[in-house]
Amino acid sequence: MSDSLEAKKISDSLTEVTHILFPRSLNDMGRLYGGQLLEWLDELAGIVARRHCGGSVVTASIDRLDFKEGARQGDMVYIRGYLTYAGTTSMEVRMDSYVENISDGSRHMINTAFFVMVAVDEEGSPTKVPPLIIEGVSEQAEWEAAKRRMELRKVRRKEGF
Repeated sequence: MSDSLEAKKISDSLTEVTHILFPRSLNDMGRLYGGQLLEWLDELAGIVARRHCGGSVVTASIDRLDFKEGARQGDMVYIRGYLTYAGTTSMEVRMDSYVENISDGSRHMINTAFFVMVAVDEEGSPTKVPPLIIEGVSEQAEWEAAKRRMELRKVRRKEGF
């Protein structure tokens, strides 16, 4: 973990990756296997969170893993991850996945997910994360929505969900 808890911008940890779908990533219907996408999302969410906190992280929860559409062999899957919220030791990472049209570069969304990542020290105990600098109306709206999701997660934990 970095010694500095200097506030960081969302753009400081925004991360993007593109994958080409090969047969090993497909289910028996010839579409992107959900488990493969989940692996890619979890890895990228970890990278985003590590870039923000400067140290190790663990996945605490995943919610709103919404599959809007499938992807097929040969498709290019573009994934974009960025922080929407930073608490004391946890961070919410929004993950958006798209199929990218190779001929014109257009993208259409296939999945959205929210990951809660927790910064941990060498012993695996939660450790503080830097504050998040919010710039502009859209980032503020994401922050407010993330705060509502964090509150709902607390309620669900209390109720045993």
